[in-house]
Amino acid sequence: MSIIHFFKSFFSKEKPQESMKKYLIVGLGNVGSMYRHTRHNIGFEVLDALAESQKAVFEPAKLGSLARFRYKGRQFILLKPSTYMNLSGKAVRYWLQKEKVPLENLLVISDDLSLTLGSLRMKPKGNAGGHNGLQHIQDLLQTNKYPRLRFGIGHDFPRGGQSDFVLGKWEEAEAKTIQPRIEKAVQAVLSFGTSGINHTMNHFNESVTAK
Repeated sequence: MSIIHFFKSFFSKEKPQESMKKYLIVGLGNVGSMYRHTRHNIGFEVLDALAESQKAVFEPAKLGSLARFRYKGRQFILLKPSTYMNLSGKAVRYWLQKEKVPLENLLVISDDLSLTLGSLRMKPKGNAGGHNGLQHIQDLLQTNKYPRLRFGIGHDFPRGGQSDFVLGKWEEAEAKTIQPRIEKAVQAVLSFGTSGINHTMNHFNESVTAK
């Protein structure tokens, strides 16, 4: 083979593509029509809005529903666990391992009673703070060092009424408040995957003043 033919052959070969970075985005909630649009299901609502914005469709999968899309060179895998809130860790651990997603590329979206309605807080790690879904994830992953996005649902309930409050449906005024905040959360998730957690925390962590 001549030198010219050798170089033509070399440069005509397809070079292997770098593997696309994967991100597992988990929205916490409870399955079933009775839990739709409840405060505890805000994680599901953010994922539904994100999937719709990217024309992705959720399909039944093991331990949950999955939707996938590509965005700016990243692959986003959206997971809504079907295990109910208190066993969320089973679905998270399974899909982390199956898709070989590194822990720092996991983002869990949950409701938070300690934040005012519509406030957003992304953190690289943290305690469960009394949230059963986060606690189960922490227990099964054996670490609390994974990114999470906390969505404030407020705490306007009487003493002893926490369970009824988080499982209650949004009031009309609340629903109007959270809709633009859900859209903000969608942008925060995309920023997490494309610009990193530090940039996202600086630009999206913000409180909403209680009225």
